Amino acid sequence: MKLTPYILIALSFVGLADTLYLSYFAYLNLVPGCAIGGCEAVLTSAYSKFLGVPLAYIGVVFYVYMLALSVLLAIDEHSRTLAWAALAYTAVGVLFSVYFEFYIQGVLIGAYCMYCAISALVTLGLTLTAGWHLRTSTHS
Repeated sequence: MKLTPYILIALSFVGLADTLYLSYFAYLNLVPGCAIGGCEAVLTSAYSKFLGVPLAYIGVVFYVYMLALSVLLAIDEHSRTLAWAALAYTAVGVLFSVYFEFYIQGVLIGAYCMYCAISALVTLGLTLTAGWHLRTSTHS
């Protein structure tokens, strides 16, 4: 039994909790407390929505889909198709996170949100774990 699908499941739950928390506050049109002080600037900026949809909602969809993909990978841990899908899906998430964290927050807004950083780190962890799973599944 491989451990990597279960790490993916756990990380998906962490990301889901983070984005559900932000979605709750977005729904109420409030800003959650922030230990680093930049959350308000980021979460109330024009960049906090895509086509009028809060990015937190998009994050929920991302993590729900990743959770489903991770469960399928736990059921069929030797599926190369699922392993590649997990890696490709999370890699797209990392690219979006890098764009949002470094360019949008760092350059355009000039402030950082700790909840966004948590999501970016979780997505990076998902990508590394998906890559690890794919690499180990090709050698089994």
